[in-house]
Amino acid sequence: MNFQPVIDNVPDYKEFLTVEEMDKSCWKLAEEYPDIVSVFEAGKSREGHAILCMKIGDGPKDALCFACPHPNEPIGAMTLEYFSRILAENDELREGLGFTWYMIKCIDPDGVRLNEDWFKGPFNLYNYSRNYFRPIGYEQVEWTFPIDYKELHFHKPLPETETLMKLIQDTKPDFMYSLHNAGFGGTYWYLTHDLPELYEELRKVAIKQDIPLNLGEPEEPFITKFSPAIFKNMTIGDAYDFTEKYTGEIPNFKNGTSSSDYASRVTDCVTLLTELPYFFDPRIEDLGEGEMTRKEAIMQNIKQSREHFARLDKILAEVRSYISEQNPFVKLVDEVIQYHKDGSEAKIKWADSNPEFEKRATYAEIFDNLQVSKFYNGLYLGLTVRTLEYEMERFQRQTNREEPVAVKILKDTYEKEEQFLKDYCENLESELNYTWIPIQKLVRIQVESGLLVANYIRENR
Repeated sequence: MNFQPVIDNVPDYKEFLTVEEMDKSCWKLAEEYPDIVSVFEAGKSREGHAILCMKIGDGPKDALCFACPHPNEPIGAMTLEYFSRILAENDELREGLGFTWYMIKCIDPDGVRLNEDWFKGPFNLYNYSRNYFRPIGYEQVEWTFPIDYKELHFHKPLPETETLMKLIQDTKPDFMYSLHNAGFGGTYWYLTHDLPELYEELRKVAIKQDIPLNLGEPEEPFITKFSPAIFKNMTIGDAYDFTEKYTGEIPNFKNGTSSSDYASRVTDCVTLLTELPYFFDPRIEDLGEGEMTRKEAIMQNIKQSREHFARLDKILAEVRSYISEQNPFVKLVDEVIQYHKDGSEAKIKWADSNPEFEKRATYAEIFDNLQVSKFYNGLYLGLTVRTLEYEMERFQRQTNREEPVAVKILKDTYEKEEQFLKDYCENLESELNYTWIPIQKLVRIQVESGLLVANYIRENR
């Protein structure tokens, strides 16, 4: 099938949709195409928001697509905004693909609302970091699927996760598209199945949009690489085995496994993830030989991250007595601080044990370890600022008692860290040669990647 006209017609989106805008758009499409599109409430969020699912078409195979599996990742919502409409409008495309499509634009509406302050721009490092939210692992929709693996037993799926579990059980999808995206770097993909005939075509999808491939380090050291920029979907079992091997201890994991791992135990489902950045720097695809070994780059990464999170730990310790249990921003910061206190030893042993890491690193690997890691570390600084802001505003709202000491300490710490975040982002801006990627290009890549895999399933499975 020729998908190019579909790709060419992606609108030039200038901003991301809010939860309210996504919901209205779902109902509007169903009203316009009542014979093709229906909308039903698939479940409710923890705060009681309806999770809407669109059902489009009536093909013999089933596809389940869901966006915002992490609430700071709205590119997929825009992908489904476009793709749902083009499926409704284009009979030839819909019937030619041969799927019944189940689409959820926002699987975590509560978390997405805590990101909406950056959805309309300006799109720069500071505004993104300052308004960023991501929950701790055991409160992430993507990582709270039930699992029994060795000594890990997790059976506390979130209501949002249970919504996906029911859809997976009911539809037994042939194709599942978990619409994630990264923050900084280049394009890369995850697949549950090794499908080498697709890899060159997938890479071409990004290259056509002038978006580089991410040829630096994988997200985690235990991830299997199928091909450059294409990896096997990770599971909690992979993380467990790695931690156990390099620490000699039973991992103390508190979350479950991924949607793709769960789906693979229900049916023979091909799951795709297309990871895309908001920002990119051309160094992420530079395969030239750098001045240090890969081991040296990894060790510098660990050192600078430990220092960064030790500072955050100190800041939070000074206000810990004022941080409430309901604060949504602090949990992930605390988890990552603890990881860098005692969990990074596994990464050090891994780097020490591999003779391949004694070779010179590529510039992409060095850039990933030293600069890109600073970007991601800065997000936890942003979460720390939001932690302080949340408590400062909470104390200021309390009219039944006065807390002048608490308000002053929180306000002083907040103002200091807010300025530190601004300075941090300014320094990072000076180190990076980044650009903000137009949303249109990102949607084109996700749509075409999904079409390639869906069409492959139609023809071969």
